[in-house]
Amino acid sequence: MADTLRQTEAAPSAYPTLSVALSAAAAALDADMIWQRLETYTAHRWSERAVEWIVEGPGGWQPPLKPATIATMEVWRGEAWETVTLSSSPFGGFCLSGCGPYRFTGTVGGGDVPAAVAEAFRRLAEYMAAKPGKAGATSESTSAGSISLTHHRSASWLAEAINNSGAGDLLRPYRRA
Repeated sequence: MADTLRQTEAAPSAYPTLSVALSAAAAALDADMIWQRLETYTAHRWSERAVEWIVEGPGGWQPPLKPATIATMEVWRGEAWETVTLSSSPFGGFCLSGCGPYRFTGTVGGGDVPAAVAEAFRRLAEYMAAKPGKAGATSESTSAGSISLTHHRSASWLAEAINNSGAGDLLRPYRRA
């Protein structure tokens, strides 16, 4: 099995625009920031961008991001990259006959955004737009006469937003392997 040594992924020119119903607070968030959070969690891209992989063989290799279109395949020959033609792997991807390293360049991303992904976007945006409370506080208490309200929040609530918002459950089919 070949190993991916390095993946260099360019930023897309634009992320998809969704028509999902968001609260005013969630709509005020930067949509690109929400997309970046979703894409770090998944191996799928919905907006096209350039990508380069450096791979070491031998063995089978397939692009770790989907959907991928490979434009060039090259192998390092001591002093320069040389274009090669690789055979297909029976499991998808390519068969690397030597150690390499190999360089694959192309694009990833594109296609329509599925309803489940749009809903994951909505859930994550709403969760991130929630009132954070006092900075650095993990609990707050408010009292008015005989009524007392206490609110507890994990110190890592924002770091766990994908899972706590429910977006992660919807993104399972697109997860990294």
